[in-house]
Amino acid sequence: MRPNQRLRQHFHFLISLHRYTAGVIDTDAKLAAFLPALQSATWLALDTEADSLHAYPEKVCLIQISTAAGDELIDPLAKTNLDPLLDALAVHELIMHGADYDLRLFRKHHEFVPRAIFDTMLAARLLGERQFGLSSLVEKFLGVKLDKASQKADWARRPLTERMETYARNDTHHLKPLSDKLKLELQNKNRLGWHQESCARLIEECSQPSVVDGDSVWRVKGSHVLNRHALAVMRELWQWRETEAIAANRPPFFILSHEKMVELAEAAVGRQAVDPLLPPRMSPRRRDTLVAAIRAGLALPHDRHPEKVRHHSTRPTETEMRRYRELERRRDAHAHKLCIDPTLIASRATLGDLARDWERHAAELMNWQRELMK
Repeated sequence: MRPNQRLRQHFHFLISLHRYTAGVIDTDAKLAAFLPALQSATWLALDTEADSLHAYPEKVCLIQISTAAGDELIDPLAKTNLDPLLDALAVHELIMHGADYDLRLFRKHHEFVPRAIFDTMLAARLLGERQFGLSSLVEKFLGVKLDKASQKADWARRPLTERMETYARNDTHHLKPLSDKLKLELQNKNRLGWHQESCARLIEECSQPSVVDGDSVWRVKGSHVLNRHALAVMRELWQWRETEAIAANRPPFFILSHEKMVELAEAAVGRQAVDPLLPPRMSPRRRDTLVAAIRAGLALPHDRHPEKVRHHSTRPTETEMRRYRELERRRDAHAHKLCIDPTLIASRATLGDLARDWERHAAELMNWQRELMK
């Protein structure tokens, strides 16, 4: 490592230690004291941490915010009214990285949809970067190596460790200088408009309330091989697992894997013993309720068994295949010239739709994508 790089990293480490002393905003009084700086901020970077690896259902456990005044951590798990915070965020363009997941969390748990965002991951992809994780971009564009040790930490734990706080602050601390460099490159390549339209589309897609299809949500990977009677058992097992996961506040795969549920459903309808297939450390209560779920599925009459899903795909005509190949050639040529991932312009599924009915599906493209595909 060069001396100047070592000095730069030591400097950033000292900054991290200094920022750590700020603590976490976990009361209405602390939040009120922070709001003036937030409201007057000329720029604002945002990120969240959730507990999807440790709890069920997931929740927002930490909100990280950086402004010119510094980096702050807000605790959504504390008994704090977040409405003033969300109102202040609503008037800003939010600098974020890989905003998809965070936007969906905010929409689901806090009914918050931002006015505008600058997504550094989207910017990097539109510039042709192949390594577009935050750590890779910060190291390449800013010369700073981030500590990723707390990436899979349990963010619901309190108090946060010093290392977790430092990790969380670093998620937003570098976003403004990173976004400045990426924005300049987007402008130089005349792609800033593409990025703005892509960010607006991302907000629109993530702000839509999720619709749960009751007939497909329980059809886990591998269940397509089951007959209708086994599917009835599978459905009961899935509902049992959901109930157990919520009660235990643990992700469903910690309760029972997809593969194990398929195996149990198949064995049950084949009149095989299911006890040998059960996890050895399962409690007697959980074992009894699981067996009851299997029996409930087995007892359902034939007319209440789920139907097998049959995918009816229409074979494309020769004309449609020629259109598809021409669209693919056009897309790939533009992607090669622009040095970007072809799927940013149009996915294979989108190409198929366009080949079948251009007039109908071209309207679903963003303006910059449609211009390239004409």
